[in-house]
Amino acid sequence: MNVIIINGPNLNLLGVREKSIYGDISFDEYLSSLKSSYKKINIQYFQTNIEGEIIDKLQEIGFTYDAIILNAGGYTHTSVAISDCIKSITTQVYEVHISNIYNREEFRRKSLISSNCKAVVCGLGLDSYRVILEHLYNKL
Repeated sequence: MNVIIINGPNLNLLGVREKSIYGDISFDEYLSSLKSSYKKINIQYFQTNIEGEIIDKLQEIGFTYDAIILNAGGYTHTSVAISDCIKSITTQVYEVHISNIYNREEFRRKSLISSNCKAVVCGLGLDSYRVILEHLYNKL
């Protein structure tokens, strides 16, 4: 099973930024633990701060991978283009957020991508990613 985790803007700063919200370990550290826990899943990783690069990656792998785990960061609330791209590809996309976006500022409570995603997991810290991987692992 081929799965890619795509993280959007500012998620390269995990472990450094707003530790009370996002925790104190980097995503690279967390990714290592995911890969060792889910050896039957080929987990790839891509991070960018650029909206168009997220769309390019979704189009590149959106017809061949088994699943995409997407944390679009701030683009979750603003990008019609990412939402349209998710709707256009055949690979199922799982929306993930480290914080509970429904428990934060008003503008974060609206996701433009959710309606085109298979599922949404948020508010469990980095383990939001693990929940989706566990779901996918159980489907093997």
